[in-house]
Amino acid sequence: MRSAIVGLAWGLSIQAFPVSAQTSGQPPDTMAARVEACTPCHGKEGQGTSDVYFPRLAGKPAGYLYNQLLAFKNGRRKYPPMNYLLEYLSDPYLQDMAGYFAEQRPPFPAPAASDVSPQILQQGQALVSRGDPARQIPACGSCHGPGLTGMEPGIPGLLGLRPNYVSAQLGAWRYGTRTAKGPDCMQQVAARLTEADVTAVAAYLASRPVPINAAPAPKGSYVLPFACGSEPD
Repeated sequence: MRSAIVGLAWGLSIQAFPVSAQTSGQPPDTMAARVEACTPCHGKEGQGTSDVYFPRLAGKPAGYLYNQLLAFKNGRRKYPPMNYLLEYLSDPYLQDMAGYFAEQRPPFPAPAASDVSPQILQQGQALVSRGDPARQIPACGSCHGPGLTGMEPGIPGLLGLRPNYVSAQLGAWRYGTRTAKGPDCMQQVAARLTEADVTAVAAYLASRPVPINAAPAPKGSYVLPFACGSEPD
């Protein structure tokens, strides 16, 4: 891990050298070259790796990715390697990183076979597609889109992620270890979920195939069920 962190720090630190300063024999000074150090954890072009706890970055809305980079930089999201690596990077540079990964379109992996029962998958499908009005839980699709591919500029898609990652993030929101700009709509929703709900939603989302067009919907394509601080008006 230490060697990966040092490599990532070196790769990101070359932002200090302008493209115009590049000379023959030096590595190409492009954003693609700079973020090569991200690949041990997040895969080539941000497509993800076999590690279930490091998510795919490619194709997510740039605004969402930028918000997460800021959250790690400012310590609102706590993961020491990311907190350390981003602490001294400028906000404009983080925007450039987010924009780069948002533009990438590597292929998605095929959904893995689920190891949960059909009943659990049905429970997950119900919460994702219809929510639970009696508990004031909106459908996942009401915020993340009918195709679950997200919406610009700040709502991510939910497909192509492994169940352990989805479960871990929902748990982090439930217990307040992951937060977002207020009103923190995900914390409000996750707080109403049970452990069984989390398992079911994570398993169902991970079982879904990704549509041919997995790009986030344009801003304003649909109206959110409530105010969300990470999605500007």
